[in-house]
Amino acid sequence: MSISAKDVKRLRDITGVGMMDCKKALQETNGDFDAAIDLLRKQGQKVAAKRADRDAKEGIIATASSADGSTSILVEVNCETDFVARNSEFQGFADKVAGLVLSEQPADSGALLSVPFDGSETLGQAITRMTGKIGEKIDVRRHTVETNNGGKVVSYIHPGAKLGVLVHVSGDGDLETAGRDVAMQVAALNPIATSRDDVSDELKEKEMEIAREAARLDGKPEQIIDRIATGKLERYYKDNVLLEQPFVKDSSQTVNEMLKTTGASVSGFVRFALGG
Repeated sequence: MSISAKDVKRLRDITGVGMMDCKKALQETNGDFDAAIDLLRKQGQKVAAKRADRDAKEGIIATASSADGSTSILVEVNCETDFVARNSEFQGFADKVAGLVLSEQPADSGALLSVPFDGSETLGQAITRMTGKIGEKIDVRRHTVETNNGGKVVSYIHPGAKLGVLVHVSGDGDLETAGRDVAMQVAALNPIATSRDDVSDELKEKEMEIAREAARLDGKPEQIIDRIATGKLERYYKDNVLLEQPFVKDSSQTVNEMLKTTGASVSGFVRFALGG
């Protein structure tokens, strides 16, 4: 039967699949739109199955926040190549996924994949469709939902969208500015914890033992080795604990000192690096 260009365009608008593939699907289904959509989805599933064992290590980190700023999310959406990661259609898809994570707040990846996406399909089905359309494996690797009652969760996406940070900030000052400054600090220096109280006993003992061994190799007397190790642990805190790090915009003060001048406090952060 004859398939009009208007019908092909309509199917393309519905599915996002290329014009030639839409025309072929309509021809094979005698112009039945629902059947054509099902056919294109099946074809997408075939592509997805072929690419299931491929590595999807590229992609972007996306974020979304509630209107009051008390809840923010990060989600890592993956593809195979940086070329696709820079594609506006892929980026738009990632932004939609971020909005879905914010609105639905799924507990885990399984729950996220079963959430309705644009009403007509689940996110899992949409990923299959996108894989078929783009021709690369698409995946949603991980997500986090952070809420700070009485404060804000400020989000920051580093240029290039390969790195994203959420910061829990509270207080009476300019929380958005303080939170963004701290988020940029987290992005740049990758601290291991917010405060030294958050550092595990196992990690503390590991650093102490490394310092002890180094002191012994330097020939230091045994009676002062623990004191030397304690001093090195203090240095470790200053280098690796967020609130004790020198503030990247003004190294004459620590992050904690900067926060006190702005009337803000930080209780936690989350950092997503692509593939990390």
